[in-house]
Amino acid sequence: MLIYGNTPKDIRQMMWRRRYKLLSILMVIAVAVMLMGCTVGSKKVNPPLQALDMIWKKLGSGKEETNKIQSTVE
Repeated sequence: MLIYGNTPKDIRQMMWRRRYKLLSILMVIAVAVMLMGCTVGSKKVNPPLQALDMIWKKLGSGKEETNKIQSTVE
């Protein structure tokens, strides 16, 4: 027997009565998180990846191209 407070059944009943309020709060939080993710990603500009391009050129090219890349790196 619970003297002080609410039983879990009482808590579930209270949440069920206020389900639309609870769902609307969760939806507002979800939309805010999604909008924050969209704005943060659009501001950042990534620089070109030149090191990876040099590696692929070195792996897939002949001897002349490899020597050019090594001279530019040094």
